Amino acid sequence: MPRTILEVKQKIEYLSILNDKAEVDKALEPKLTNEQLKHMYTYMLMARRADERFLNLQRQGRIGTFPQTTGHEAISMGASMALKKSDWHVPAYRELAGMLHRGWTLVDQLLLWAGYEQGQSPPNGVNDLPICVPIASQLLHAAGIGMAMNIKGDKHAVVTYLGDGATSEGDCHEAFNFAAVFKAPVVFVCNNNQWAISVPLSRQMGCETVAQKAIAYGMPGIRVDGNDVLAVYAAVHEAVERARAGGGPTLVECLTFRIVAHTTADDPKKYQKEETRKEWAAKEPLIRFAKYLRDKGILNDEVQKQIDAEIETTIRDAIAKMDEKIKTDELANPLYTFDYLYAEIPPFLQKQRDELAHYLGKDKESSSKQPNHAHAGSH
Repeated sequence: MPRTILEVKQKIEYLSILNDKAEVDKALEPKLTNEQLKHMYTYMLMARRADERFLNLQRQGRIGTFPQTTGHEAISMGASMALKKSDWHVPAYRELAGMLHRGWTLVDQLLLWAGYEQGQSPPNGVNDLPICVPIASQLLHAAGIGMAMNIKGDKHAVVTYLGDGATSEGDCHEAFNFAAVFKAPVVFVCNNNQWAISVPLSRQMGCETVAQKAIAYGMPGIRVDGNDVLAVYAAVHEAVERARAGGGPTLVECLTFRIVAHTTADDPKKYQKEETRKEWAAKEPLIRFAKYLRDKGILNDEVQKQIDAEIETTIRDAIAKMDEKIKTDELANPLYTFDYLYAEIPPFLQKQRDELAHYLGKDKESSSKQPNHAHAGSH
């Protein structure tokens, strides 16, 4: 039999609305109010300033190693803005701006990176999972939530995040496949910053884009400018609307560059070219978005000073609250490590908890004190 050509329907689109010179494509500009645009900028800037302050705290030994989000703010902010409160949000670990928008506090983040599990407790009434550090495992959680939505008939969506390095993990492809086969309403947002710690993108995959991997699983894929918060919002909003309508999953690749270290335990100067970092730093999301807002008359020097002052106060208060909480016995109680995973603690863990309570002389605390937000771990 002769060889024949199998036609592949999907094509990969690239979306950029606000270019690196802050020039906007009016035809593609999303319909967001001035207040919404200011809200986006405020939380992106808060994430940037917090990132800088957290780095100082880590160097002082007040918190542990943590992953910076500088230069990645447009991705989580644009994606989370496309969600309703009833939708689910499943982060990896560079989603600070989006998590703040969803209701998490800087105190939560500080406690987490200081080593206290209480910082992983989602806000009341918010359908969020905690930060997930193991690479790609959260994608399976998101796919499972989406499949459960279909079974229950819920018309909601799930947004989850992955890095380019996560595409080398089996969990990633299992999640893509399950979501596609069962038409789970999941939007996979890939933060393609072109480096998986010290491994460049060229050593992660042989194809040109992450987005085209969607074709193999039978779902739509799109690449967007990951430094353009408007493009990220537009692409994820479209994918979320399709997911809620029963159209299944989408892979949104956000192309950016990691202009800071992978974590505070990393030195990118050993494997990245300085000129490349400088080139991408000039394209970072806050510079262009601020210029866009000034051109629209939303941002000026007076408004900027007000936002800066509010952010500074928020960060100072968060650090003070962290220091205060760390001094309390509540955070120091090792029994609480059992209390932030299940809505109802399983018998085998209860047995371990009882044994530890006895060893610590805290037998009166042998019954698990379930936290207010334990429901998040039961899904």
